[in-house]
Amino acid sequence: MGSFFSNAQEAPKSDTTKINMGKIEMILIDHTDDKEWEYDTIDAAPTEEEKKIFKGHWSGIDVGFNTLMSEPFERNFDNYPYWENDIAKSSIWNINLLEHKFKIYQNYIGITTGFGFNLNAFHFTDNYIISSNNDTTFAVMDTLNDYSKNRLQANYFTIPLLLEFCTSNDDESAFYLAAGVVGGVRLSSKTVMVTDIEGKKERIITKDDFGINPFKLDAALRMGYGTWGVFANYSLIPLFQKDQTMEIYPMTFGVTCNF
Repeated sequence: MGSFFSNAQEAPKSDTTKINMGKIEMILIDHTDDKEWEYDTIDAAPTEEEKKIFKGHWSGIDVGFNTLMSEPFERNFDNYPYWENDIAKSSIWNINLLEHKFKIYQNYIGITTGFGFNLNAFHFTDNYIISSNNDTTFAVMDTLNDYSKNRLQANYFTIPLLLEFCTSNDDESAFYLAAGVVGGVRLSSKTVMVTDIEGKKERIITKDDFGINPFKLDAALRMGYGTWGVFANYSLIPLFQKDQTMEIYPMTFGVTCNF
């Protein structure tokens, strides 16, 4: 007599639990046969390689010089000598806080935008006092005082629109060239004058719009390698409003350090 035994073995069962924490989803699997726990994570944050693909060359700090032009690449102020500025003492600071690069072809070609702040100082060569009324901006010579500092300051909120080319997907080892425009809205303007009166330094600050255009639009060029580069901007609209004074176009240039 023989006997026959048949055992049916069921497939192990498992319980799955999903836990969502913001951008991270955790999956917990309970295997009933060996009670081992497994987990998997899905992180929606971009990797370092993904971040590099969208890296532009706007955010950072620009430092340079300002020059006032009567016409493209000309400085002729024969009838308005008070607008001739001292380039070596006329500074520009661009504090560019945010950027975003829309890729056209990986990191090689893209459009960069963002926002920042533009701080300008135009230092004048002589002891002129800048003034303005409803329809005119002008200056008169101060024959009594000598000014160690005599500058007009204008500060703007800026937004760029730049077409950018890079030689590599690795931003840290890429040459780049960006060209386009930078628009701006004037936030404040003032004159700062420092003179010596009876052996004591006096600082005179006058806040006014001085007939300065409330908006600006610059043609912009930026180029460099990795973190460091150079920039140049040329204003496409006059510094002052129409008929306030002669047409003056600021040109700026300097070095940049990208974040």
